[in-house]
Amino acid sequence: MRGRAERTVTDMELAEEKVVLCGANSYEQKYYFNEQFKSLPESIRQELQIMCVLYTEDIGGVLVLEFDEDGTLEFKVTASDEDYLFDEIGSVLKIKQYQREKRELLESLEMYYRVFYLGEELEDGEKDS
Repeated sequence: MRGRAERTVTDMELAEEKVVLCGANSYEQKYYFNEQFKSLPESIRQELQIMCVLYTEDIGGVLVLEFDEDGTLEFKVTASDEDYLFDEIGSVLKIKQYQREKRELLESLEMYYRVFYLGEELEDGEKDS
């Protein structure tokens, strides 16, 4: 008698479903931009860089903007355990500030990702490719 093979999803597989847009690291003083998104206008790429770098300069740690499997843009923050200057409260406040002030930009990036990478149709029913 054959048993049915069941497959469980591991944390590693879940992480693979996320796509990094950009990020900044205060420890290495580096900025990363995913070249898959090089078709974005230069002004948007610069705005993302300024946003990420200013965050890490003000708060510390590592900030990564990534899309989840549904196309939602998420702010992921990590900090070294030895980083006593990392501002956890400031981190939450800064992210809320960005989500409020950059709402139009963030929503546009989510729409861009959903249409061009997930193949979803635009709200008016047209598919742009």
